Amino acid sequence: MTWLHTWSGLVAGWLLFAIVLSGTLSVFRPEISAWMRPELAGRTADPVTATDAAVGWLSVHAARAPAWFLEPAGPRAAWTQAVWAADGGFVQRALDPRTGSPAAIRDTLGGEFFYRFHFELQLPYPWGRLLAAVAAMALVLVLLTGIVAHRRLFADFFTFRPGKGQRSWLDAHNLLGVAALPFHLMIAFTGAVTLATLLMPWGTQALYHADQAAVQRDLNPGTVDRPAGNRPATLAPIGPMLRAAQQRFGGAGIARVTVLNPADAASVVIMVAGTDSGIGVERHVISFDGPTGRVLADQAETRPALGLFRFLYGLHVARFAPGVTRWLYFLSGLMLAGLIGTGLRLWTIKRHRRAPGFGTALVERLNVGFIAGTPVAFSAYFLANRLLPPDLAGRSRMEVRAVFLTWAAMLVLAALRPPARGWGEMLGLSTLCCLAVAAAGSLTGHPTPVTTGVTLVALALAAGFGWAAWRSAPRP
Repeated sequence: MTWLHTWSGLVAGWLLFAIVLSGTLSVFRPEISAWMRPELAGRTADPVTATDAAVGWLSVHAARAPAWFLEPAGPRAAWTQAVWAADGGFVQRALDPRTGSPAAIRDTLGGEFFYRFHFELQLPYPWGRLLAAVAAMALVLVLLTGIVAHRRLFADFFTFRPGKGQRSWLDAHNLLGVAALPFHLMIAFTGAVTLATLLMPWGTQALYHADQAAVQRDLNPGTVDRPAGNRPATLAPIGPMLRAAQQRFGGAGIARVTVLNPADAASVVIMVAGTDSGIGVERHVISFDGPTGRVLADQAETRPALGLFRFLYGLHVARFAPGVTRWLYFLSGLMLAGLIGTGLRLWTIKRHRRAPGFGTALVERLNVGFIAGTPVAFSAYFLANRLLPPDLAGRSRMEVRAVFLTWAAMLVLAALRPPARGWGEMLGLSTLCCLAVAAAGSLTGHPTPVTTGVTLVALALAAGFGWAAWRSAPRP
């Protein structure tokens, strides 16, 4: 078990660190998106009015798109998030809640980048998701073998001996693991379950013979998906449909609105209930006929197997969570990232004593580049949002590009510097970047609870990285 814990943690550790850290940030996905759109600071929006305005704008500017995918405005996001097909790809923009236009809002992915990177790794389908699924299974394995391998796990929880070298790192590793162990197990298992069909696709293939349309019909009987009839038509006013859905959903809110074939007589408007009334997601779906607004299908999910899956998925994404619970998710996620980082550091400390060589030196430099370099790369995303001109074409792609260019630079820097100095230098750079993010949020835009919260988190992380940089600096 110790051997399996050590090597599975090492092989998957760097990937897991990036996945866990991005997933931790995505707990506050709407708040990060709000911070990165200072033009909308302090606004509130009615979901029906904002969605109606968005559909009106899309009817003029994206009428030929085969589908619109909308996330209505809500208490945490004062805009309508829209995705539609254009020019051989997909456009994703935030739409003004009053006009429905994206013109006055800077082009940014906001917190959506961290959410998508968490399980897609910025790779094409299905490779990113498959890699994330394997990593989730590896995390389950690492945690279970770690419980077995650390025989005095809970006793060591009450022991921390600073300044003792390897013993101190092991104490920190145990503390970070035990303090939030139920969360670590839950988030790893639910993450693996969420992507289970990529790991075990054979049952679906045997039953449906690769007919994905049939799979989706059985999974979502309330979703009406009919082909375009090539007969132009105009959508009925969407406001009455939204109000009818809200009434049928019984206070759960509306999580998603999809409009298929919007300019065709065969158009369909599909609305999915929110998660305001429970942990599980997507339990109630209503489909409306686009041109007339009449209800085509209304299905509330009651099948136990799907209910269990959506409950586990809901636990993982935490959309149900009130403010205090979101903070607990965030802090526990940081502890999981710390658990992974200390485990990787322990490997190099032990190997230096037993078998120093090229492999140990390589791992140590990769540790510096990934563990200390990832916060720098993620900070670059926030800073690029403030430094790039708001009206720059393709700026959302450039923000994402800034992350990976910075990440590559950190890995090169870690390869060139001696690890004893690299840790202190890179953690010091992380400190400066977090301070810059705090300053960027404080000096631009109107002060709001969101900007204040991001500033305080950035300052707290800067303090943590600063202490770590001081402790890692070589002593004369």
